[in-house]
Amino acid sequence: MSDTPVNPFDDAEEIAKKSMVLFFLIDCSGSMGGSKIGTVNSVMEELIPEIQDIGGADADIKLAVLKFSGGCEWMYDTPISIDEFEWKPLDAENVTDLGAALTELAAKLSRNEFMKSPSLSFAPVMILMSDGYPTDNYEKGLAELSKNRWYSNGIKAAVAIGEDADLEILARFTGNPDSVVTAHNGEALAKLIKFVAVTSSQIGSRSVRLAETAEDMRTKQDSAAEQIREFAESDEISADIEAGW
Repeated sequence: MSDTPVNPFDDAEEIAKKSMVLFFLIDCSGSMGGSKIGTVNSVMEELIPEIQDIGGADADIKLAVLKFSGGCEWMYDTPISIDEFEWKPLDAENVTDLGAALTELAAKLSRNEFMKSPSLSFAPVMILMSDGYPTDNYEKGLAELSKNRWYSNGIKAAVAIGEDADLEILARFTGNPDSVVTAHNGEALAKLIKFVAVTSSQIGSRSVRLAETAEDMRTKQDSAAEQIREFAESDEISADIEAGW
């Protein structure tokens, strides 16, 4: 008999990465036209390579983009792995059907839909961008979304684009006013989108323990909110607050 110790993991299969879906809900109403939607398009293209390495050995990050104006529409029919994702430029037109977008998000936050990864999943990260007030029944959509456990346990953040966005509604989406930031100009918008997306993804795809509890998720949300608020109040963002759209 050999005296060589047996490694119990010799025949074990490689542990699958945990999946995490990063959702963007993007206002594409008419008021987003010009430099606003142009900045969003250019920043999102730049952002994708920055997110690719975030998951590392722990997470397979997938991207899902929902644009809303007169109704809502997914950029792709299913979440796309960040390594394979190609940004499709968005146009701005029509009204601001945020309620439709929230209802649609609630429908896809399901094991039968966008959360049907064969491996374990981190709770999702959800980022909302808007520059105005909803033109449909957002209350109904938010009520439906609030029943969803993926939404409740996920990390949520919002970027108000300009002075006309309704900060109270955005805070109701995130559940924490500190997770809502305002971009007063294009340069600030670019910095905020990148910081919010990268920071939320880093925190969201970080393993806390084998089985994450509700307390773990609250810690992640609070950590993201604290870092987002600190960055939004930094000189890097506040220095150009007077330079509007």
